[in-house]
Amino acid sequence: MTMNKNYYAILMAGGVGSRFWPVSTTDFPKQFHDMLGSGETLIQKTFSRLSKLIPAENILILTNEKYNDLVLEQLPMVKQEQVLLEPAMRNTAPCILYASLKIQKQNPDAVMVVAPSDHWIEDENAFVNNLQQCFDFCQNNDALMTLGIHPTFPNTGFGYIEFETQGKAELSEAKSDVNPIKKVNQFREKPDYETAKHFLEQGNFLWNGGIFIWSAKSIITAFEKFQPQMNNLFLQGIESYNTSAEKDFINKNYANAENISIDYAVMEKANNVFVLPATFDWNDLGTWGQLHEKLDKDEQNNAVVNATVILENASNNIIRAEGKKLVIVDGLDDFIIVDKDDVLLIYPKGKEQDIKRITAMANSL
Repeated sequence: MTMNKNYYAILMAGGVGSRFWPVSTTDFPKQFHDMLGSGETLIQKTFSRLSKLIPAENILILTNEKYNDLVLEQLPMVKQEQVLLEPAMRNTAPCILYASLKIQKQNPDAVMVVAPSDHWIEDENAFVNNLQQCFDFCQNNDALMTLGIHPTFPNTGFGYIEFETQGKAELSEAKSDVNPIKKVNQFREKPDYETAKHFLEQGNFLWNGGIFIWSAKSIITAFEKFQPQMNNLFLQGIESYNTSAEKDFINKNYANAENISIDYAVMEKANNVFVLPATFDWNDLGTWGQLHEKLDKDEQNNAVVNATVILENASNNIIRAEGKKLVIVDGLDDFIIVDKDDVLLIYPKGKEQDIKRITAMANSL
């Protein structure tokens, strides 16, 4: 099958994934690990999923300077010029603008998807079909699109997307609707539990999974309109993009960009935002608990990765080791047990939100 040369992807691979300590560390974050024990790391899985629709040479990887070698090692088909290195952490808006200007300079007719590198997606064919629908829509309309995820419970850890309805739309209808693409009414911040419950009852709210689709023209027009200062900063380097002078320009100027997310910078301000309710299962693998949900489990609901185990009176645990180490557990319920190099973590799953804090304590020892 011949690939559409106008299709591009920006793969976001700069995060640290600190809730997955001690496996995910600043030197070796979660996207470069085989978190699911599938034989592929998360970034490898994401790259192969995107390359079903997008030419491999059109997939750009946005990451931090210190992960450059990891990217090239894990994605040997990627050339150095496809890896965009952020010299400073500035959230998602600056790097998306930078990548979009580069892509537009190379191909003014480009449409692109911006996707996180560390999420789990079950049905890859459904993902590709959804992406194709979005690409078609963005090629024909001045639209900023996002893929919305059908909420399965009142999650307080995600932002929500409220879409416009004709009367009360049932989610089941949204899935089978002839024209499933909806106009976005507004983006909503991470809610408290009661608000999240209310969102689900309304039926026209989706989780914001951080997957965006647009044409190069539409996103750059939006930056011109809503972030003129940032746009001017990166436009100064337009002559250098896709040349040997680019790295020097970025290293000198990138840190001057405002630290702001694409949601705040553009999506919440624009009125040409549309959402396609996704037809695939999705999980952002944000915590050990979410990972536990996605792994195969034994009769006692224990999930085991890279370990040999003897388990008695043990249930609902996630156990991860290196090199098939033998782990023996008796009398633990609902724990995270992770053995990694010189760290052993045995921690209640119910307190997993505290792992970030524990990591900071451990790093200061």
